[in-house]
Amino acid sequence: MEVLDVALISEKVIEEIRLANDIVDVIGSYTPLKKAGANFRALCPFHKEKTPSFNVSSQRQIFKCFGCGVGGNVFHFVMKHENVDFVTSVKMLAERAGIKLQFTDQPRDDAAEAQKDLLYRLHDEVCSFYQNHLHKEPAAQVARDYLTKRGVTVDMAKLWRIGYAPNAWDATMNWGHSRKYKAELLELAGLTKRRDEGSGWYDRFRGRLMFPICNEQGRVVGFSGRVLDAEAKEAKYVNSPDTPIFNKSRILFGLDKSKRAILDAKHAIVCEGQLDTIACYQAGVENVVAPQGTAFTESHARILKRYVDEVVLCFDSDSAGQNAAARSFDVLIEAGLLVRVAELPKGDDPDSLVRTQGADALKAVLGNTRSYFDFHLDWLCRQHDPQSDMGKITISRASAELLNKIPNAALQASCMQKVAVRLGVREEEMREEMRKMKQTQRPVRGEEGEPMRQETLLKKIPPAEKMLLELMLADNEVIAVCAKRFDTSSLGRDIAADYIREIILLHTRGLWKDSGCLLEGDRTPEQLDLISEVLLASRPERDFKKLALDCMQSLEKAQIQAQMDVLASQLAHPGLSFEKASELQKQIQALDIRRRLPHIPPLPMP
Repeated sequence: MEVLDVALISEKVIEEIRLANDIVDVIGSYTPLKKAGANFRALCPFHKEKTPSFNVSSQRQIFKCFGCGVGGNVFHFVMKHENVDFVTSVKMLAERAGIKLQFTDQPRDDAAEAQKDLLYRLHDEVCSFYQNHLHKEPAAQVARDYLTKRGVTVDMAKLWRIGYAPNAWDATMNWGHSRKYKAELLELAGLTKRRDEGSGWYDRFRGRLMFPICNEQGRVVGFSGRVLDAEAKEAKYVNSPDTPIFNKSRILFGLDKSKRAILDAKHAIVCEGQLDTIACYQAGVENVVAPQGTAFTESHARILKRYVDEVVLCFDSDSAGQNAAARSFDVLIEAGLLVRVAELPKGDDPDSLVRTQGADALKAVLGNTRSYFDFHLDWLCRQHDPQSDMGKITISRASAELLNKIPNAALQASCMQKVAVRLGVREEEMREEMRKMKQTQRPVRGEEGEPMRQETLLKKIPPAEKMLLELMLADNEVIAVCAKRFDTSSLGRDIAADYIREIILLHTRGLWKDSGCLLEGDRTPEQLDLISEVLLASRPERDFKKLALDCMQSLEKAQIQAQMDVLASQLAHPGLSFEKASELQKQIQALDIRRRLPHIPPLPMP
């Protein structure tokens, strides 16, 4: 969360903002909508399709794509399209509607929030300070010459807000003091460092070309400074440390400028550094990003997955670049991304290729990518002799580890066949190697280290449960009937069941208003997708209450049958005593009688 805490914005204000932003108008400003009966329809902006399956309901103020399943209200659309959190979407829509955000009196860390605001302002102003030095100061001629040599135009330098840090120990410090910024804040921002002896500070960036690092909303949050003296014994790059507004493992360089192009292209190109990224962008390849000052991380992969399903790695052709591509694959594939590789000519990186051969050469390389597996197999065979015994062992093990990470069975089988042919072994032998390797591999884990629970999240919802949820949202009288006579213990543990319980609870407490309640708060994507689908479902004009009773009866009978199955399995257990068997039979008979009743009464409270 960037500046605001959602708990500090009253529900009344959030509702006012939602009502002031008609979902048809908001979505229509992003993608063309066409009237289709009572709703509007469009090609989905979140996945590639030829036939429109993206629906927007003006009456219910929700959207739902029946192709990829995404759905929600106007806040959720902005969150997904702009890749922002809920608080930021509220702020963006408040600004769009001209509504001034008001805060409740709930406690918050005012000092921490004020500090973040100050850090954002400081970074923006010091970025302008570095820019002015680059374009106006005689001492920055070395930086201007370097950019010219690298083919970066003045307009491109201004677009990316490239600057120059004066080659002095206290230039940024003195500038900060002139702007009334405290020395401690400059240190917190990573612009200065405290002297070893503890008395005073000095500039972190000195005589360096400065690349501002922006978050997804385009706000400067850090810097990467490149040394200009080729003979210097300093580090080639110096980066901002992590701060309250900057975490290098969660920032992709250039994403603020490239996100629209990435969505349009349906894939992202990943380079190694800032100059490669800028060179691609200047060459007209705008769907490009780079990891910031660190190896490619799980967070980077998850960020890209929010935008696209495919990534093209465009790393340097040297061994370091190829090794980096190999390391990046694991986190990308585990995030569910399809990975391809652009193979640059030997000795080239994207920047040098554009400078020496032009933009068309880069586009030709990017238009001729290979699957990551083919690239990786070739790379392994260059590192190890596939005809030697040790080479076969090494390549088969490395390939098996990679094959186990490919989620699609058909693709996995095709790739396994390639390895077997390359090594001159049978496919059964490769399959056995995969089995052994899989036993030693760790499960894919979520951000907090817990195993991913995709099976639970995507658990199939019983049709009767889904229908009952639809009926409850179509008619408040159905909710009243359910609250009065439905035994909710017959529900499962899926998201539809959770919604049914929530509706009944809200109704019982007198808090139920309308379906908008189910789109509020901290909802998972799966919850939003389901409720949007249910709300947009077309329902024939029939007796909703009778249908609901049928659904409840079906769910209750299914629960009783499940209980009977459990008892039957116990009854079949060898060595069961006569008394225990007799007791189980009586329980099964009682349940069977109850299951056959035309109306199943709720069980008495114990």
